[in-house]
Order: sequence, then C-alpha cells, then structure tokens
Amino acid sequence: MSSAGRRARRAALVVLAGAALTGLLAVTAATAAPVGAPERAAAAARTDVYIKDVPTDVGLEPHTLEPLWASPDIKVCPTAIECATSQNPIVGVTNYVFVKLRNPGPYGSGTSSGVLRVYRTTPGGGATWPTHWTQIGAVNVIAAAGVTTVTVPWTGVPGPGHFCLTARWESSTDPMTFEGPDIHTNTRYNNNIAWRNVDSVRLTPSAPPVVRPFAIGNTLTVPSRNDLVFTAAESLRNVGGRVVVDLGPELFERWRAGGAVGTNVRAVGRTQVEIVEPAKASLGNLQLNPGERVEFSLLFSAEAPFEREIALNVAQFGPDNSGAKRADLGGVQYLISAGRQ
Repeated sequence: MSSAGRRARRAALVVLAGAALTGLLAVTAATAAPVGAPERAAAAARTDVYIKDVPTDVGLEPHTLEPLWASPDIKVCPTAIECATSQNPIVGVTNYVFVKLRNPGPYGSGTSSGVLRVYRTTPGGGATWPTHWTQIGAVNVIAAAGVTTVTVPWTGVPGPGHFCLTARWESSTDPMTFEGPDIHTNTRYNNNIAWRNVDSVRLTPSAPPVVRPFAIGNTLTVPSRNDLVFTAAESLRNVGGRVVVDLGPELFERWRAGGAVGTNVRAVGRTQVEIVEPAKASLGNLQLNPGERVEFSLLFSAEAPFEREIALNVAQFGPDNSGAKRADLGGVQYLISAGRQ
C-alpha cells in the first residue's frame, strides 16, 4: 500500500473512533446525572384525602350540600379517648379535637402524607380566611386507605369556650383547588377542608338566660347588607323555650336604620330583639362595612323542662366573593335542651 493510502486509512479510523466516542458520551449524559447533582425524583401520584361536610358527602367538589358548617368528621372531646358525640370545649384545660380523614376520595389514590391543621374563630358567619382564624394545632399524618382518625390536642381553651372550627388537610400530592377569603366557598370547593359550628345549650327552667356569642362579617371590599336566619324542625315555643338576640347599640341602630326588617321578630328592649317563632324567623338588611366582623349575643332560656334536644340553626346570608347575591356565609347549630331543676 502506498504512503498516501496508509494516510487515508488512518484518517478514516480516527473519524470512526471519534464518532463512536461522541455517541458513547451522549448516551452516558442521558442516563447519568453529573457528579454532585441531586437526582430528579419521579413525579408523585395524585392522592385524594377528604373530610365529610355532611353525612352524605362522598368527596365531590364543588357540591351543593347544606349546611356546610356541621361536619360530622370533626369532634371535640374532653379527653384523649374519643367521645361518642362532640362536646363544648372546657375552658382553661386541654381538650382534644378528633378529625376523620377518608382515603381515597374520587380524585386520586394511594397512601397520602401531609399535615392536618385545625383552626378556631368566634361562632357565626362571614369569617375572613385567614384573618379571623387562629390555629389550634397541627399534626403530621400518613393517611393509608380507609379512615384515619387524627387527634389534635387543644391546650388552654380561652373563654367563653364557644367556637367555630375548621380542619384542613394540606398535602403536596393533594393540593387545594381554590382558596379565597370566604371560608364557605373554600369548604365547598375543597374536599380537604371541613367546618364545624355546633354548640350544645343546656338550660335550667326559670333560671337566667344562657348566653352564646355570635358574629357576622363582610369579606368584601365594599359594604354589604346581610340577613340573620333562624330555622328549626320544631319550635322552641312549643316547649317553653325562648330566644332573644342582643345586637348591641351599634348593630341594633343599623338594623333600625335599615327599616327594622324582620320576620317573626319583635323589639323587646333598647338593643334586643325576640325571636317570636324560632322555627322560622329572620333579621334583615343588616349593613356591614368592608372587612368588618361584628360580635353580638344570643340569649336562650326555658320556662319548663324538655329533655329531647331541639336543633336550632342560625345562619348569616349575604353576598360573597364569588358574585353570589345571597350565599350561606356560615352559621351555628344549637342543640338545645332543658333539664329539671
């Protein structure tokens, strides 16, 4: 072979070797991370843990079930052993909030890890999220298939011991679908948020009234007009019960300035309005300023004993941030009974 031929052959081998090395480097770069660089984790599968808003809730979001604020999956007990029915917290000592996490819901599968947080606020409606809510506690949880009951200690419960509670399941694989200032909208659109406002009222016949705090609020950036609505399956008057709303001087004057609008109510004092028919009554046209939340009192009394519980729902209705003109902005279910002296 001539010297020219040998040079051509060596050049061809160099080209082939270079091409092979380039291909090897390309394959290696595609299958191995650089030294010292973290490996990219595979995307986690979507999980879906839900907390029931009402007994028939199966985790669909949004839904039209009512009331949103009486979740059966949130319970308050005086000890670390779960009680049969939720109780009012005892002021000044450690109580326990039990929350049931249900897995899976309709939008995911598999074991889910996250944090369960529980918050409190004054009973009533119109509580702006997160401004009006105070965290009670948080627990890290791994939620396997089925129902996981989580216990959240509630230390040093402040007086008067009557609160609305909300539970939130926060997980990177089970994100919130929507969040805004309206807690009722957040609850309706997220199956990992639940809300419980249930208060037991035990009366003594002919004794002074039992007082409960209640608040109504406006989450909008403009003034709004709101209604306070009372509903019950059975009238308290049939068993000698009585309900009086003490609006306080300012809110009472706003009610009068708005035309003293109401159904089955009557003014009985300088700041008080009696609910004449507690099974179905309302106070209307209550004006609230932007971002305002006003607290007042409900006074319950009984003339005679009645052992069976009567459930009275008191709710605020008004405009919300979704554009609805009349939405349920929250309320409280009062379980009322009167024992013998």
